[in-house]
Amino acid sequence: MTDKYHDTVAQSHVTTDDEKVKAEVAKILSDNLDAAHTTDIYKFLFNCIDLTTLKSTDSQQSVAKFTQRVNDFEQEHGDLPNVAAICVYPCFSPVVRTVLDVSEVNIACVSGSFPSSQTFPEVKVAETALAVEGGADEIDIVLNLGNFFDGDWEEVCDEISELKHSCRDAHLKVILETGALKTAENIRAASILAMYSGADFIKTSTGKEYPGASLEAAYVMCKCIKEYYDKTGRMVGIKPSGGVSTTEEALGYYCIVKAVLGDKWLDNEYFRIGASRLANNLLSDILGTPTKFF
Repeated sequence: MTDKYHDTVAQSHVTTDDEKVKAEVAKILSDNLDAAHTTDIYKFLFNCIDLTTLKSTDSQQSVAKFTQRVNDFEQEHGDLPNVAAICVYPCFSPVVRTVLDVSEVNIACVSGSFPSSQTFPEVKVAETALAVEGGADEIDIVLNLGNFFDGDWEEVCDEISELKHSCRDAHLKVILETGALKTAENIRAASILAMYSGADFIKTSTGKEYPGASLEAAYVMCKCIKEYYDKTGRMVGIKPSGGVSTTEEALGYYCIVKAVLGDKWLDNEYFRIGASRLANNLLSDILGTPTKFF
């Protein structure tokens, strides 16, 4: 199939050789991981967390309590940076907006029929608009995998563009669901399509139906972000998500981002980690004692 979408992807020089990607990741970790074990980097990573609750049992009460813990953290650990955002289902954005007292912590909502992306486009647009109206600063949507695998990349891009428009001033994170894409070739294509359609961030996974984040997927995504930046001058962020729970795992993604994209991306405006368990593990390492704050 030849069209401007396939042509744009075909022009990319990012490697699609899975074995080469694996070798590059192993080298980055070998060269950098040991030196990354510092308290300052742990604090930085903590400040990049999208603290997430996406359970079927979430309620107004449970989300309010979840949000209050972020307020409490500010009171009890004011010397430490707080998390970057609280990530919830869209119906809870007004709850977080009402309870959250910490101005530098953003409100993120999954949207667009998360995690399947399977509903009417009009429903996705409405859900996104309602989430933003309710207080969301950031919207996380899932790329339409069905259309992607059918090769209907125009439809994939049109939907992302429409949802970007529906976000108004909120940032749009596009979840590629790399565990379903599997190969470097697919991850490269999805990354490029999402960025050219207006994504402010590209994100690995939902953490639901498919395998979560992998260092190899993040490497390919970072290479695509770098190439896109070199061509357009626009910085797009990256968010590993899905199963990133230990300090060691988080440090791996830090090393990939630093090695491929450089220090310019080492800021929570461009680097996030979607997590629920990671916060307590990082906090334990920062404080030097087992801690279960969240």
